Amino acid sequence: MNEIFEINNILAIILAYLIGSIPSAIWVSKWFFGIDVRDYGSKNAGATNTFRVIGKKAGFPVLFFDILKGWASVTFLGMMSSFEVGSNQHINLQLGIGLAAVFGHVYPIYEKFKGGKGVATLLGIVLAINFPAAGVSFIIFLLTYVISQYVSLGAITAAFFFPFVTVFIFKATSPTLIYFSIVISFLVIFTHRKNIIRLVNKEESKMPLNFKNKK
Repeated sequence: MNEIFEINNILAIILAYLIGSIPSAIWVSKWFFGIDVRDYGSKNAGATNTFRVIGKKAGFPVLFFDILKGWASVTFLGMMSSFEVGSNQHINLQLGIGLAAVFGHVYPIYEKFKGGKGVATLLGIVLAINFPAAGVSFIIFLLTYVISQYVSLGAITAAFFFPFVTVFIFKATSPTLIYFSIVISFLVIFTHRKNIIRLVNKEESKMPLNFKNKK
């Protein structure tokens, strides 16, 4: 366990936080559209609010980059370790790196620690660590969103089922992968706690499927 705290591993986790902190939604909205996406819509600095406020010409680049932050952090920074790929130690380190990237997205050091919810970055992490389960979870998200037109409900539903998909569909036996799936599920649901309240009160905003450009 002490090997996790080797200098290279600590450096990888710090770098993951700094990469995760890159606030694509904020910078894209400010640099190319002259607004701060946090001043509109849900006031969240994420891809969903970017789609809602500006449209697809900003939303898709933000979504892609936020996914890339998680995937690249886990994939490339994980190589800094001497752990055998696929070992529990390596997966533990990947989890630490991934969580650091998500923490950076939610609390970006470059923007006074006010960021997004981290769902897209979490998707990138899951794609890197457990690709098959990520694919099934994405289908669950997509179906829920298409039926309800609530992005938040799609994310919450996919997150809820992610541990079940990992354990019962793909028969994961690694304790690390099982704990990872539970942590990811909890994080997504926790960051959507306000959305859950709005959904219960029928106050949550729907996002149409056509992704019309707003500006």
